[in-house]
Amino acid sequence: MHITQLNWECLLHLFSFLDKNSRKNLAKTCHKLLEVFQDPLLWPLLNFYSPVELMKDNFLLGPALKHLSICWYSERVKVCNIEDWMKNSLQKDFCKRHENTVSDFLLDVCNRCPNLLSLTLSGCGHVTDDCILQLLKNCPYLKSLKLENCVRVTDHTLKAVILHGASLRTLHVDFCRNVTQAGLERVREKCPSIMLRAERSGNMIPDSKPEKKLMLEKASEKLVQL
Repeated sequence: MHITQLNWECLLHLFSFLDKNSRKNLAKTCHKLLEVFQDPLLWPLLNFYSPVELMKDNFLLGPALKHLSICWYSERVKVCNIEDWMKNSLQKDFCKRHENTVSDFLLDVCNRCPNLLSLTLSGCGHVTDDCILQLLKNCPYLKSLKLENCVRVTDHTLKAVILHGASLRTLHVDFCRNVTQAGLERVREKCPSIMLRAERSGNMIPDSKPEKKLMLEKASEKLVQL
């Protein structure tokens, strides 16, 4: 029996065991398998480990997407999470290359994935409060929002949670150093049903200037080597 002779449910099940690249490669073999690849039901879960992955064509965004995770762990994250006014010209040039990549992708999610239930962002230094606001407005069923080391997230995101996070039950803003203790207290007061976690946020001690300068120099050296 040829694989294309299997019924649709079996094909979807087989595809579900493959990673994004393998699914795309298999879809190139024939028209029927391409149709399976393009079935929104195949894509309830998406995990990304680099902004570069967001620009590939090996996945599909659609109403079936329920769980999305973008977790970026590398030395480059340190550069993106440096405050803009502290960046040197080399670091600013580096950040411009992908400054809007994650934000543009999330706005696309707003338009195509209204049934999203959970979103995890880690190391996404260019994600803004406005982007999170749009997600909360356009994804009314969002139950879990986990943000980590997202330097541009501020109390405006917490206000958006209070105003538009009616379904939200879990909120993490770990290592989001521009979130304040006052903002966290407002969330606890206005939304007592939300399980809030804010490790090293609110009361987080800012980096001292000598330490920051040393980190900038080391990050610059590593970027030059790439």
